[in-house]
Amino acid sequence: MFGNRGRAAAVSATVMATLLVATACSQKQTPDKQAGTATTPVVATSAAAPPAVLTVSTPNAAVGVSPVVPVKVSVADGSLASVALTNPAGEVVKGALSADRTSWSTAEPLGYDKTYTLVASATNPDGETVTKTSTFTTVTPSNFTMPYIQTAAGGAINPGVTFGVGQVVRIHFDEPIPDRKAAQAALSVTTSPAQAGAFSWLSDQDVYWRTEKYLQTGTKVTINAKVYGKDFGNGLYGQADASTWFKVGDSHISIADDNTKQIQVYKNGVLVKTMPTSMGRHTTIAGDNGPIDLRTNSGPHVVVGGETNIDMDSATFGLTKGANAYRTTVPVGVRISYDGEYVHWADWSLAAQGNTDTSHGCLNVSPDDAWWFYNFSQPGDIVDVRNTGRPLQEWNSGYWAVTWAQWLADSAA
Repeated sequence: MFGNRGRAAAVSATVMATLLVATACSQKQTPDKQAGTATTPVVATSAAAPPAVLTVSTPNAAVGVSPVVPVKVSVADGSLASVALTNPAGEVVKGALSADRTSWSTAEPLGYDKTYTLVASATNPDGETVTKTSTFTTVTPSNFTMPYIQTAAGGAINPGVTFGVGQVVRIHFDEPIPDRKAAQAALSVTTSPAQAGAFSWLSDQDVYWRTEKYLQTGTKVTINAKVYGKDFGNGLYGQADASTWFKVGDSHISIADDNTKQIQVYKNGVLVKTMPTSMGRHTTIAGDNGPIDLRTNSGPHVVVGGETNIDMDSATFGLTKGANAYRTTVPVGVRISYDGEYVHWADWSLAAQGNTDTSHGCLNVSPDDAWWFYNFSQPGDIVDVRNTGRPLQEWNSGYWAVTWAQWLADSAA
């Protein structure tokens, strides 16, 4: 029996030990379950996105706004959802949105003296929308001026027309310009290939452009007058932009020497013809309003153009009576100045051509030579008269008779 009791005691001890271990384990877990630290989940949270901030370049209620300075809209901390700028008629102004949708700008000029309304909306990353509205009015000019791009002689420059190497450009404004510097800043002339050129003012309405040296054959000359929206002083604004271009043909330079009474005609630097001539007499006669100098003007003349059936009347330069007065029709000629000088048909002075000056200022040549020169010439060619003793004036197609320094002195740059 003792052996059984001993075995039972051993078993009981083993069970008690097991229970104690089990109880100890249970007691160790209970406090954790009561604290709840093992079962409550932790949830991560993020801060809300800041609202999008819209910026409009033109403040609300602004007046006198330039119609050519772009209206701009930008956004920070978001992207543009929509932008609409409308004119008084409710029409939407063209605009351009950046690829990242953070900026917008007008893509066309606005009108003068008009009220516009801009409405812009943007969203932040959370999808929250903000909207901004701006209503403004553009400038109201007191007057307008229109630029006309012309040859120096006042002829039209049709796009792609060909002129000679001496062509000078004139931009004529139909109103006097108070601020020449502002007007000149709106003008540009580019040459291809590039050559040095500059503007020069001869009056408050006329600004001229020429290169330092004669234009190169084959040059493309592009003229732009971007005057719209520009203030030229005293409330005078540009009415509309203008532009055109021309190309430069072969170099035609004729040298008329009063010492030799010959006109030597050069094409691209090569002498192609020599024509005997009779120029203006070296004398002064009485005119209706005072003395008239009959000498031909000396200096590089810019060819105006060829004409046929020319009505030549001495009354145009103040001579209506007396033995020197005349009126006749000349079959053909090439005009080289504004006061009436031509290289023209003169069958009445054939015997004097090449040896004696007999005209009132024109360059007399034979009928055959007159027709040849008419067919050869193009506006903008150069006829350089020399040794007459009477200087050609700038206003009289003598733009190349002034030095480059003198030309620049009359620029508003």
